[in-house]
Amino acid sequence: MTAFTPPALSRRSLIGSATLLAMPMHALAAPARAPRVDPRTAFALIAGGVPASLVIDAGTDSAVRHVATNFALDLGRVSGTRPALIDGGTAELRGPAVIIGVLGDSAIIDGLVAAGKIAAGDIKGEWEAFRQIVVDNPLPGVARALVIVGSDRRGAVFGTYDVSERIGVSPWHWFADVPVQRQRDVLIPAGSRRDQPKVRYRGFFINDEDPCLSGWAKKAFGGVTSAMYVHVFELLLRMKGNYLWPAMWGKAFADDDPKSMVLADAMGVVMGNSHHEPMLRAQEEWHRHKDQGVTGGAWDYTRNGDNLRKFWRGGIERMMAKGRGRQYDSLVTVGMRGDGDEAMAEGTATGLLERIVSDQRKIIADVTGKPPAETPQVWALYKEVQDYYDHGMKVPDDVTLLFSDDNWGQIRRLPDPAVAPRSGGYGVYYHFDYVGGPRNYKWVNTNQIEKIWQQMDLAYQRGARAIWIVNVGDIKPMEYPLGFFLAQAWNPEAMTPAMLADYPRVWASATFGAAEGKAIGEMITAYSQYAARRKPELIDQDSFAIGGITPEGLDGGQFGTMVAEWDALETRMTAVRATLRPDQRDAYYQIIEFPVSAMANLYRLYYSTAWNRALGASNDPRANYFADQVEASFRRDGELTRRYHTINGGKWDGMMAQVHMSYVSWNDPTQQTMPSIMRIGADTPEAERRRQPKFVSSQPADGGVLMIEAPAFSRARDGKGLRWTTIPHLGHDAGAVLALPQGRGASVAGDGICLEYDVVVHKAGPATLTLHLAPTLDTSGHGGSRIGVSLNDGAVQALQLQLEASGGAQDTPGKKRWADAVCDNLVQLSATLGSVGAGRHTIKLWRLDDNIVVQKLVLSTSASPPPVARSVASAVHSAPSG
Repeated sequence: MTAFTPPALSRRSLIGSATLLAMPMHALAAPARAPRVDPRTAFALIAGGVPASLVIDAGTDSAVRHVATNFALDLGRVSGTRPALIDGGTAELRGPAVIIGVLGDSAIIDGLVAAGKIAAGDIKGEWEAFRQIVVDNPLPGVARALVIVGSDRRGAVFGTYDVSERIGVSPWHWFADVPVQRQRDVLIPAGSRRDQPKVRYRGFFINDEDPCLSGWAKKAFGGVTSAMYVHVFELLLRMKGNYLWPAMWGKAFADDDPKSMVLADAMGVVMGNSHHEPMLRAQEEWHRHKDQGVTGGAWDYTRNGDNLRKFWRGGIERMMAKGRGRQYDSLVTVGMRGDGDEAMAEGTATGLLERIVSDQRKIIADVTGKPPAETPQVWALYKEVQDYYDHGMKVPDDVTLLFSDDNWGQIRRLPDPAVAPRSGGYGVYYHFDYVGGPRNYKWVNTNQIEKIWQQMDLAYQRGARAIWIVNVGDIKPMEYPLGFFLAQAWNPEAMTPAMLADYPRVWASATFGAAEGKAIGEMITAYSQYAARRKPELIDQDSFAIGGITPEGLDGGQFGTMVAEWDALETRMTAVRATLRPDQRDAYYQIIEFPVSAMANLYRLYYSTAWNRALGASNDPRANYFADQVEASFRRDGELTRRYHTINGGKWDGMMAQVHMSYVSWNDPTQQTMPSIMRIGADTPEAERRRQPKFVSSQPADGGVLMIEAPAFSRARDGKGLRWTTIPHLGHDAGAVLALPQGRGASVAGDGICLEYDVVVHKAGPATLTLHLAPTLDTSGHGGSRIGVSLNDGAVQALQLQLEASGGAQDTPGKKRWADAVCDNLVQLSATLGSVGAGRHTIKLWRLDDNIVVQKLVLSTSASPPPVARSVASAVHSAPSG
């Protein structure tokens, strides 16, 4: 018998469980040992392969009806038998039942409250809260029921999908073909459980979706239509998200297929538009329907304000088209950027933008017939728009201010703790995918959940709690980081470092089964770390150093070490694949096998190219061996993509069509091109013998360089409520260290918050200490973030991390440093420590400012510390954004 497992972290959890079936991502981690279920008091959701009946009120909200229908399908997937869905009448109901409804809007549930059968007063009036309650004798003929009651319609939706995930239906059951394992018996323990989100609006932005999602959707659904969006909406809601920015490249959500907008509202999804599409109008609409006399012309408020106001009014009128004074569930973007997702004007036209927002709010008030504050609005402080905020532009207090990252995962600005709270609050727009400088990155997932956690935890601690939205590109292949992002958004406080560390295992167990959960969790962690070191679009034959040609053989150097890591990971991936059921193989290919093999193959391709060119330059026939390897790797890249497009009967044909090799600027090449290679002479027997390479190990260092992983500190000295915490795997190597909780103000060395590293120096000399840090930005706008360093009892030196985020031209040293840092996913700060003798010493790091993430310390008494990867940021110039 399989039992429903409550979350380990809920204070009011359902009581008891027998076996972990599938732990929802929002539960974060399973209990170490689940208590036994008492079948005498538990609710039999499925008994002997027969599921309980489902009950909703006649005339219930459409979102509740949608989720009840999908829950019936889910029970059928688990049990093999689809249950009855009873709409209203309960007179003939017999046996166990699941009752789904909204408090105050369900006659059945309100009757149970009035009769004292359930207590749900603690969710009344709350945002998206739900309570799941096992109830005895709720209705005539029903001995026991599970009641899922929402404070509002989405509360009921999330409470229901929460059960679906717990009984083994992954949110990705359709969008990644994650199979559902059959169960004959599923028990829900007696008791009650309450939950609700901590972040108000949580969702994602489909962007940069050409050629992949667009091409796939055209083949599968005839375009990006409501037939596609029904799956997107379901995915979002199953992950307990509620907010969507729709696809926008040449598309107009409400104009391409008007049924999409209707369906979103019917399912309970809050629709918005991207940072540069105000007033619920897609930018593409401005260039359509020019014969109607409203759209077209200059996207310029000073010259074409009348037409723009008419255009925007149309967006708000469409929002109100639901009828009877009701509006489609929407979050209205206000403000304005330039046409084509560029800056609106040279400089910072604060007065103009304030007038635009004021005029937009007048339109909102006029069309809705209500004060503008009663319609939720957001102002996205993206790219240059943040300059308006920094220069003091004011918008009404009810408008949510949406801060952004730098398009590469570093949040640029967060609320000032000294400023009074806003009724509209604050949010964050984050990126997993991007089109723009220093280079596009769109092909595969390159996002570490550890980095996501660090930045979004910082945002939450600093008060950005109204909106979390992430640019996911084509949705696929972002399954893993997207699930994590929305899990953290549901309850950031529960996503502790311990829960973060256990998340990969929990996620893998829920997706592929507990037997391989640990192994697959470790693989996705390793993959994410390796892929995040440098985006694949930024890799070529010159990205990493090969050791060179020696009399003993070829020294693979840093590049060879990285290729060996990918080779080992691919071997592990293949071994685990052999243990899976056949019905798990498609999901495994999409989420694990393809990204691992494709990235490993890409590294081998460029590594072979590096050796081909190095050997060819000296007329060494061994270059031919590597030429063969380049050609084989290039062929394999195409084979992996073709296989992706044919799995599950070609369901995902087109989804991996992104060009990802041989970039020469920030933008995509027009086609996939193999790196150029050279061949040396004819393949004679002697040449064939000489062309076989022999690899040798790298030479040891000269003893003048000590490398210390940041988590390997000797002592941690905490203070002022701050504690040093290791985040395993964050960054390039073992992990990183930072002071928690985040969001606190500055410290001074006198506070004594420091890490100490005991070291033995073998080679005396002038010492340089170099810190390897994860790239971060000063979210307060004070010019940089500081960390202190000292040696032994020497004076503390303050090192300042000062990066100037930009997706445009490198016209300042700060922008150049930023571009190098995001390309390398690493930034270095160095301090000169004077002459150091051989023997024992103690290095100290001092917490001065927040948002400093230390990965490694390098103490050098040689001429210079070891180099890091070459930066290829020189291709930066002005580019559109996403």
